[in-house]
Amino acid sequence: MKILLIEDEKELSSAIQLYLTRGNFLCETALTYNDALEKINLYKYDCVVVDITLPDGNGLNIIRELKEGHMDTGIIIISAKNSLDDKITGLDIGADDYITKPFHLSELNARIKSIIRRRNFGGTNEITLNEIRILPEEMLVFIHEKETILTKKEFDLLMFFLSNKNRVLTKESIAEHLWGEEIDMADSYDFIYTHIKNLRKKMIENGGRDYIQNIYGMGYKFLTT
Repeated sequence: MKILLIEDEKELSSAIQLYLTRGNFLCETALTYNDALEKINLYKYDCVVVDITLPDGNGLNIIRELKEGHMDTGIIIISAKNSLDDKITGLDIGADDYITKPFHLSELNARIKSIIRRRNFGGTNEITLNEIRILPEEMLVFIHEKETILTKKEFDLLMFFLSNKNRVLTKESIAEHLWGEEIDMADSYDFIYTHIKNLRKKMIENGGRDYIQNIYGMGYKFLTT
């Protein structure tokens, strides 16, 4: 899952990014208001963690921008201000949660996971689709109750497909979601085919349906209907 952290304190930003990366999130950062605006207008994130007070703008305006263009993105406010008015305003304009500095990184991690589960998978700790059962916290996948061993990228790819069931996903959107903004420098996205082929093969070999459909000239769809 892909996170954007908007925090101008460099040491705190680095500490949060490292913690979330170790927790298997793809975490990008923005240190300024303008950098954050550029990223949310270029890329899509599962959850955005935003500080209200930034050196060149107000984090509440970033939330407003997100709600206009990315309604399904989860939003957590972090702020040194323990102000009821700030909290109410943030929640009223669309934030999902609010956490006051200082906080434990494990608590932030848990809140991010909770929001993603609620927004993408109905709040459940276990995801099921026909013969497929997934335990996201443990990164375990079962097909007909037989464990299917996936690489991290294959697991992330499956989760991305499941959170976008029956939608066409371009190679570009898949690459950007799994590898982040650095993928913009890639010469091609042919490597996506290899990951999709391997995921499809493992699922079929374990008795699963072939859910992944190639939509010619457009991308891929995880077809469940």
